[in-house]
Formats: sequence, C-alpha cells, structure tokens
Amino acid sequence: MRIIIFLIAIAGGHVFAQVQNPERIVALGGGVTEIIYALGQQHRLVGVDQSSLYPPEAQVLPSVGYYRSIPVEGLLQLKPDLVIASEQAGPSHSLNQLKSLGLRVESVSDEPELDSLYRRIAQIAKLLGVSERGQLIRDELEHKLSDSYQYAAEKPSVMLVVMRSGKLLGAGRGTAAAKIIELSSLDNALNDVQGYQPVSAEIVSARLPTALIVTTLSVQSLGGMEAVRDHPALRTVPAAINNRIIELDDLLAQSLGPRLPTAIQTIRQGVRHR
Repeated sequence: MRIIIFLIAIAGGHVFAQVQNPERIVALGGGVTEIIYALGQQHRLVGVDQSSLYPPEAQVLPSVGYYRSIPVEGLLQLKPDLVIASEQAGPSHSLNQLKSLGLRVESVSDEPELDSLYRRIAQIAKLLGVSERGQLIRDELEHKLSDSYQYAAEKPSVMLVVMRSGKLLGAGRGTAAAKIIELSSLDNALNDVQGYQPVSAEIVSARLPTALIVTTLSVQSLGGMEAVRDHPALRTVPAAINNRIIELDDLLAQSLGPRLPTAIQTIRQGVRHR
C-alpha cells in the first residue's frame, strides 16, 4: 500500500483515468517507437525508452530508461495516458504497478518473425485510431518483400556481430537478426547456436562468413571501422581482409520493423558488390 501511495504522489496525486483518444503516449521498445513514427503519430509521444534509436528525432524525447527494466517513477512523471510496450518489456511487477494506478498499458507482439511484425503494426495502428494507415504500411511491406531479389545459387553466409558490455557477440538462431539474414536469402554462419553468444577468432575462422554485419553502435564502441577489421576475433577471416563489412544502424540490424526491406537490400548489396 505504501508503494501505491508513493506512486500516486509521483503521478500527480491522482489515479490515471482511461481516455478514448490518448495524446500523451510513452513507447517502450525501439520497434514500437519506429512504427509510431511510420504511422505519422509521433506528435503524441511524450517519452520513449533507450532502445528508441530511430528515427534520430526520437532520441531527443524524454527517456524513461531501458524497456526491459522499466523505472516506474520516471515513467509516471511524464503523466502518460497510454503506454505501448513491446511484449518483451518488463519486469512484470513494474507493469502491474502501472496498471494498478489505472494507467492504460498495452503490450504488442514482438517476436523475431514476420507475422509478429505485421501484428505489431496492426495493434499499434488500432490503438492510435489509424488502422487504415497501418494496413497501408503492411501492404507496402508485403509488396517490397515479394519483389525482393532471391539468390538462385548457393547462399553466401554472413555473421552479425555486436559489441555489448565489452564483449563481442554473434547473433544465433532465434534472434531478429537471424530472421533478417534468413529473409535476405542468406545463411547465418551462427545458426547452430541459440541467441547471442560470445565469438572468438576460432569460432569466426571455423565458419568463414562471406561478410560481416556490424551495428553502428558497435562500430563506435570499437573505435571505428578500421578497429573492427583489426579486432582479434575478426582480422584473420576473409570477410575482414576483403573489407566485406556491412554497417547497419542497431534497430535496422536487430529489429524487424517498417525498414525491413532496406535492411535486406543493404545486406544483399554488401554481400554482392564489395
């Protein structure tokens, strides 16, 4: 009870009321934020989480922290009338605290599958009252994906690596990055491991990927593209020696979103032409 009273005080001394047409929205998850912008409803955003890196304008909005570790107090200070959260957001007790105050919290699909992306677009569009716009975005996505180039010969292999907490990790199966590689008609060199796993020179050399995909924040963390090529785990493989390194912004590389066709095209061009 003390916690609830404390949170109500932060929220402005009242329990949140449900509204039909929310105009103060907090987005939890970079994929959620990107879709809100694609729907043209960004004027309703009052806060986002730290994973909301695209578009760049989203980064100037108040941040409530990371969507997998929701700071309840900071979120309440923005006085939202709707929170749209990735189903990966949490922890659950924080979401339950928000709901106990009467704050409307809606979770949307966020699995590394194309059908989940389509559901997420439809769910967010419905919540914002722009379902027709959501259908147009889906139709455009389906059209672009159906027209995408398919490799007829043997599929080249690629490996996506990220730098997190000082460790170089590779994207295995079950990740959005792996699904993007699959949709690009390429082989994931780390498809024999689950999730993100540390990579070493031995692991990379054993798989000899045709190209490497590296996220922008990882390039920055390592000190630039030259430092990426010279990384001890990467420098001896042909992908690094031949400069077949493809840089993608972090959401483009690790999240299925409205820019999925751009991710696929960029990866394929990088594999073919470098």
